[in-house]
Amino acid sequence: MTKKRERLWVMIAGPYGSGAATEADRARNLEVMNKAALEVFEKGHVPIIGVNLALPVIEAAGADRYDEIMMPLSLALSERCDAIVRIGGPSEGADAEVHCVKARGGRVYFQVSDLPEA
Repeated sequence: MTKKRERLWVMIAGPYGSGAATEADRARNLEVMNKAALEVFEKGHVPIIGVNLALPVIEAAGADRYDEIMMPLSLALSERCDAIVRIGGPSEGADAEVHCVKARGGRVYFQVSDLPEA
């Protein structure tokens, strides 16, 4: 009998606004995270991106509440994840998400290919 591997909730952490001068830059950063999320899904896990949770809430609240909403929601979400994949360049927010997952004993990966199949 083959033992079924664990299905993990895996946060994808990377720059969104860091180093992004325009909305197009932010959209490209999010696209990179979304593509990584698809790879995580294809490995049998549940991909999570804090930006994807926060942006609709920010849109409803108004852009002036971005700082009040983005990181608090992203960090709260990271508290529920089993693992995290840190991709891309410099980002204090992504690094904070990694710290949160790691502090709870969660697994940290730096490329999706290192994540085991579920």
